[in-house]
Amino acid sequence: MKPAIHKSPIPDSQVFIVKYLHDQYFDPVWHSHSEYQLFVPLEGSGTRFIGDSIKSFGPNELILTGSNLPHLWRSDEAYFEKNTSLKISGIVIYLQESLLGDHLMKKEEMLQLNKFFKRSSRGLEFYGQVRQQVIAMMKELLQLKGLDAFIHLLKILNLLSGTKEYHYISHTEYIDPFKENETDRMSRVYEYILKNYRKKINQNELADLLCMTPTSFSRYFTTVNNKNFARFISELRIKHACKLLTETDMSIATVAEKSGFKTLSNFNKQFKEEMKAKPSDYRHQFLNI
Repeated sequence: MKPAIHKSPIPDSQVFIVKYLHDQYFDPVWHSHSEYQLFVPLEGSGTRFIGDSIKSFGPNELILTGSNLPHLWRSDEAYFEKNTSLKISGIVIYLQESLLGDHLMKKEEMLQLNKFFKRSSRGLEFYGQVRQQVIAMMKELLQLKGLDAFIHLLKILNLLSGTKEYHYISHTEYIDPFKENETDRMSRVYEYILKNYRKKINQNELADLLCMTPTSFSRYFTTVNNKNFARFISELRIKHACKLLTETDMSIATVAEKSGFKTLSNFNKQFKEEMKAKPSDYRHQFLNI
C-alpha cells in the first residue's frame, strides 16, 4: 500500500491534543499520521474514506484511526458552495501509543491498551452505549486542562479498550513509510471522482490529470486503494445509494439513476453483490431498526 502524507499535530510539550472543529467543511485532503486519531463529527455529512473502506457519514459516528492509516472525511458537495450556510463541527483527539512512556507501556497493566492500539491499525467504529458515553466524555474533555484532562483521556481509553461494541473498518493495514507526493495526487483523484461519480467517468481523464498513461494510472490506483478503479466507483455509487434509500423516499429507479447507474437491473445486481440484500430489502431493514 502507498501511504498518504504524514501530519504531526502533537508538539513535544504535550501528551495529546483535543480540538473542537467548526468550519464550512471537513479537511478535504487524503492524509495519514503516526498519531492515533479519535474523531466524532457532531454536525455535517459526506463520504469517508478510511483505508480501503468507503462509507457515507453523518453526525455522532465515533471512529478511531490507527497510526499510519490513511483517511479522508469529504463533506458533501453542498458544503463547498460559495454562498452556503451549511457548517460542520466535530471533536478530534490526537495521541501517541507511547502516551504513558515506552517503559510504562510495556508493563502488564497496559496489556489491554496495547491490544487496543493494535486493533486500531484497521480503524475501529464504535456503536451502542459506549459510543454515546465516550462522545459525552469527549465534550467534557474540551473543558479540562492539565492532569485532569489527561486522567479523563485515560478513562476514555479504558472504556474503548474494554468494549466489544465496535467493528473494523478497513480490510487492510497500512504500515509503509510515508511519501509526501501521494497526498496531492490522491486528493486530486478523490476530488475529481466525488464530483463526477454520478455520471460516466473517463478513467483516461484521471490518468491525464496525474500525467500518467492509462495503464500506469490503473496500476497505481489499485495499489493505493486495494481495489481496482471500476470496483471503487461501483462501491462509491452503492454507498451513495444506501444514503438515498435510508434518508429519502425516492423510488428505487430514481435512487439508481441519481447514484450513477444507467440501468435498474445493473443497479440491483451490483447493490446485492455489495450489500448482500436487494435495495428494497435494505431500505425495509433500515426502517425497522
